[in-house]
Amino acid sequence: MVASTAADVPSRVVFYDGVCALCNRAVQQLLRLDRTGCLWFAPLQGSTAAALRRRHPEIPARLDSIVFLELDEGTERVCWHAEALFRIAATIGLDSWQLRWARRLPRWCADLAYRLFARVRYRAYGRLAVCPLPPSDKRDRFLP
Repeated sequence: MVASTAADVPSRVVFYDGVCALCNRAVQQLLRLDRTGCLWFAPLQGSTAAALRRRHPEIPARLDSIVFLELDEGTERVCWHAEALFRIAATIGLDSWQLRWARRLPRWCADLAYRLFARVRYRAYGRLAVCPLPPSDKRDRFLP
């Protein structure tokens, strides 16, 4: 996880692969589970993600992962791979035995599992030609 300061950024943003069918389904699931509406969303291919990468050069250039940004008292905290999943789940109060078990793994092991799965996700779930539009009643929670 990395930290810096930022302004005019929503307090919690989930960056996802906009052309990954699985990632888009996961975003739809997060929209249903986020009852308080605290999460915002932006595709990794968009201008919001490009600005995030400029502010955080330590984010790998070819990052193939979900990225989670949290803004706390003016300080940005950015994480990716398994840590992003764990922090998103904690933010929306999602708890399951699978998550509790996965959190006990050494971080390198959880990240390795995440990266291995990420490598096959297009073959397993498909790749979209373009990032689909979000549902009309949720569009205000999506950034470019």
